Amino acid sequence: MPDNSELNIAGIEVAAETMRGVVISAAGDVIARRDKTYQPENLIEEIAKLVTGLGEAGPIKSVGLGIPGLVNRDTDRVLISTGLPSAARNDIHAELMKATGLRFELENDANAAAYGEYKAGAGRGARDIFYIGIGEAIGGAIILDGKLWLGASGCAGEIGHITINSEGAACECGNTGCLETVASGPNIVRRASDRLDRDSTSSLSRLLIGKTFTVADMAREANNGDDFSIMMLERTGKALGTAVASVINLLSIERIVLGGVIMEAGDHVLKPIIEEARQRSFQPCFEATKIVAAELGADGVAIGAALLARDAGGE
Repeated sequence: MPDNSELNIAGIEVAAETMRGVVISAAGDVIARRDKTYQPENLIEEIAKLVTGLGEAGPIKSVGLGIPGLVNRDTDRVLISTGLPSAARNDIHAELMKATGLRFELENDANAAAYGEYKAGAGRGARDIFYIGIGEAIGGAIILDGKLWLGASGCAGEIGHITINSEGAACECGNTGCLETVASGPNIVRRASDRLDRDSTSSLSRLLIGKTFTVADMAREANNGDDFSIMMLERTGKALGTAVASVINLLSIERIVLGGVIMEAGDHVLKPIIEEARQRSFQPCFEATKIVAAELGADGVAIGAALLARDAGGE
């Protein structure tokens, strides 16, 4: 048997219908990956099955779990999770440890992704970072002096609910004009769909025949030179840049890392984010901040969750 300190660590991202798992070595190297769809009513069983599959890469010491919701790490409870079944709001921590016999660390998915980027991605070498995850929703996380800063309520970093247009669309949070109403994945697609009848030459119009399209489709078509996709992503970048400027002015943070499939569009979205942030920021603060795309891609949450579990085990 290997020494316990040399055992692998698993990290899992749980989304509404899918799970992604990775296995990392004690040194932090990714040695295995698995994806699966799952039945929400069997959440505990499905996570346990994924852990078993990941264990084929070697014995697992502990598991980190990234969840789209508010997690109290002191009590190991999921307080709020609109994207997961009610089972996640029961004592999921105790149930998972009973089902697998392993120690689990629960964390909000944006916090996990931020930690992953800080330790092994675009945040390496920085003292402080602000992470923005752009997906089905928009999440944020703050790392100060190497530690996640959660705030008084545990939900610090909720940049998706910064108001960027007080007369904008209604948000699920009850406010209007939140960043999420413009720049989350579903709302980027909604805005693009609303305008497509004005530009039938776009390659996205062809994608609409018989099916919907995704932000990943838009990023791909932008990279292929589609003017309409480029325009919509640039407009999205400006909205994100407005919110980023607020972060810069408030925190004067060393590095801002942006993740999510939209970042596959590269400079089509990153440049307008930077330019809008430049225009709207207090210049000394802006000049001290570096704005970059995340590096860990689709594995970011799972890798970050695994690293959190590894490092918590060393405390």
